[in-house]
Amino acid sequence: MVDKFMLDNFAPPKTEKYILVIESDPQHLQALQIALDFIGYLGIFLSKGRGLEKILVDQPTPEAILLGQSEISRTEVFRQVRARDPLIPIFLVRHPGDDTVLNRETMSCVSGCLEYPIRFQPLIEALRGVRVRSHQTEPTRGNTLRRMVGTSAALRHIRGMIRQVARTDASVLILGESGTGKEIVARALHEDSLRAQNPFIPMNCGAIPADLLESELFGHEKGAFTGAISARAGRFELAEGGTLFLDEIGDMSLAMQVKLLRVLQERCFERVGGTKTIHADVRIIAATHRNLEEWISTGRFRCDLYYRLNVFPIEVPPLRERTEDIPLLVDEIVSRLETEKYTSVRLTANAMVALTNYLWPGNIRELSNLIERLAILYPHGLVDAQDLPPKFRGSVVLAPVSSATEIERVFLTQAVTQDPLRHLLPSLPEEGLDLKVLLSNLESQIIRQALERNAWVVARAAEFLRMRRTTLVEKCRKYGLSRELPAEER
Repeated sequence: MVDKFMLDNFAPPKTEKYILVIESDPQHLQALQIALDFIGYLGIFLSKGRGLEKILVDQPTPEAILLGQSEISRTEVFRQVRARDPLIPIFLVRHPGDDTVLNRETMSCVSGCLEYPIRFQPLIEALRGVRVRSHQTEPTRGNTLRRMVGTSAALRHIRGMIRQVARTDASVLILGESGTGKEIVARALHEDSLRAQNPFIPMNCGAIPADLLESELFGHEKGAFTGAISARAGRFELAEGGTLFLDEIGDMSLAMQVKLLRVLQERCFERVGGTKTIHADVRIIAATHRNLEEWISTGRFRCDLYYRLNVFPIEVPPLRERTEDIPLLVDEIVSRLETEKYTSVRLTANAMVALTNYLWPGNIRELSNLIERLAILYPHGLVDAQDLPPKFRGSVVLAPVSSATEIERVFLTQAVTQDPLRHLLPSLPEEGLDLKVLLSNLESQIIRQALERNAWVVARAAEFLRMRRTTLVEKCRKYGLSRELPAEER
């Protein structure tokens, strides 16, 4: 049976991310539902095609449309979809014996074709680009938090701190080395806050000359100084009702620190050259790679401003302290290159191990630059450790595996990604293996790890594994997975 999202019969709940399926054949419709559920996509289903225009108006824009048989013509479907959003990908799903020849106009509306019986790999390949595309659109509330790539304990701790403080108006000071992603943390705080519908205004204090910083922050009136040919609003005014992110706050001059402190205390300011008092309803998030306590001791940063900003500190760890996240980060960077620059690159297990042993003084920014360089040197190619620039190579050699048990060990000691085979290419044992048993064992152990990592909270484990909660519950029953309580809790 097709579930409650069959739109011809039920009004579905609003959802941000979904695939719209149009298919009049009940068996094929059910096959698509099972396939989408299995690979972790939410499907909304139209069994006849009628009501498409209403759905496109009432629901958020779908990530993609799978178009099979319909009571309305393909041309009419294309017309209605293009009127809503010409960028929605449409994939034709052909029935057996469907020998319809697509004309040039139809082909211009179609992103790809699939065929019944539905096979998982072509469906995954078709929708993989769709999921990447959805990540590049204008962020909605909470999207940045979900895009903070990694499963390490350090990153989970940061996500927890963001959720704790986001909906307060407390000032946050983000600490961490250059290139660790401090602005991403700031954006996540804003997007998960009650101010999410108002502006997020970033400003790098170290990139603006000291004599212009006051005008940038507070604005100026016409004629306030040479070159001020018209009045201009500053960052505080632009961020009204929202969040002002002051990056590299440690590079701000002492004189400017005094003026900023006054605004934070009194919640009002005047433009440069002006006399009108402007009230500021702005949340302040600051960030720095400096050791501000050391700078206070040497007189380069004001103690009172530090305590005003440091209400809730969040320290972002360097990449060398969360190397288990590197495979996921590489996959995210490659996906972005595929979408934005139409190039790609793949890394062998040897190369991935070498990267996890490098110290990364430039952190995620350095990793991103390296992957982009590799994509230029080896476009759509496979990069081994020996192909890396010398300083990244290290001396790691990955020994070939010799048994199915060893293959399981190799997989399970690496970070679990959406596509683990992309980076792990172990050779097969001479005696062969039972693939079905191997995959069942791998799935069972990965699910157990995910449950343990998320304190056996099924909903959180399902989100971690990118699958629906009901699917995970069924798999737990299949493999007999249940929490084993310690003796004192029994």
